[in-house]
Amino acid sequence: MILNVKVIPKARKNEIKKEGDCWKVHLTAPPERGKANRLLIELFSKEFKVKKNQIKIVQGEKSRHKIVQICKRPDQHELFEEEKGRE
Repeated sequence: MILNVKVIPKARKNEIKKEGDCWKVHLTAPPERGKANRLLIELFSKEFKVKKNQIKIVQGEKSRHKIVQICKRPDQHELFEEEKGRE
């Protein structure tokens, strides 16, 4: 599953909202040293009931707009990377 995500760091509370085809995620963590990205993965892990290693930020690690991949198996991330490389 591929998700388009907009992150709002340093928010008052952690919150996930679906707005159309985009997920809006409010994070209490600041956008420094990967803290917000780690919290994003943790929240999606709880939301979709998957392990953290099944979630990967595919694009936008240093941006508020991200593309996140959630897989049923952790090894599926590698399959996605191979397909992306062929395009």
